[in-house]
Amino acid sequence: MKKLLTFCLIGCLGAAWVRADDSHTARSELVTRVETCEAVLREFMASSQTAIPPGVWHKARAVMILSQFKAGLLIGVKGGYGVLMAKKPDGHWSVPVLIDASEASLGLQVGADTVETVVIITDDATTRLLFANRFNIGVDAKAVAGPKSAEYEDYAEKVFIAPVLVYSRSVGLLAGATVKAGHVQRNDPANFTLYNTRNTLPELLYSDWVTPPQEVQPLMSYVQRLSP
Repeated sequence: MKKLLTFCLIGCLGAAWVRADDSHTARSELVTRVETCEAVLREFMASSQTAIPPGVWHKARAVMILSQFKAGLLIGVKGGYGVLMAKKPDGHWSVPVLIDASEASLGLQVGADTVETVVIITDDATTRLLFANRFNIGVDAKAVAGPKSAEYEDYAEKVFIAPVLVYSRSVGLLAGATVKAGHVQRNDPANFTLYNTRNTLPELLYSDWVTPPQEVQPLMSYVQRLSP
């Protein structure tokens, strides 16, 4: 029992470590996070095995790009970061808003693994769930594995009954399966630093109050091409 409690304590400390306070994170590191998420998306789209079909992009109202890792012997800890972008009523995509992506869970997990995920959200209401700070994919909104290009015609009608479509590099998922990819939450301190503003997630997603800095424009342009 004492050993189990020790492992639990280690896991809790690990979870606290991976979800670091970003209020003092250097802006250059936050820019690197955005650039990493752009690279993740480009790599997904460059492979026929992971590319998201044009029909899914056509339905997209928001996209989350997550870079996570999991590690632990008895306690599995998943931590990481991501960006959230929303499509505005005029068809233009928002600036990438930094979010926290982390999860701690009990279970026999050995080693470490990187998990890269692209989440397509097909309605505006689901995106707004993040306004309340925390959103659990697959719990707060139904999520299914997104169809690959070759599967799209067969699965299109079935898939779009769920507002969240998940594409992941680390787990083999079948279209139509229920997905729980962990929780994500707002990271307003990181965005204050990245955009030099006191505007929070809702304003960054749906207003034009912030001029996109040069570092985030390549990702914005790429998503705009994918989903004009």
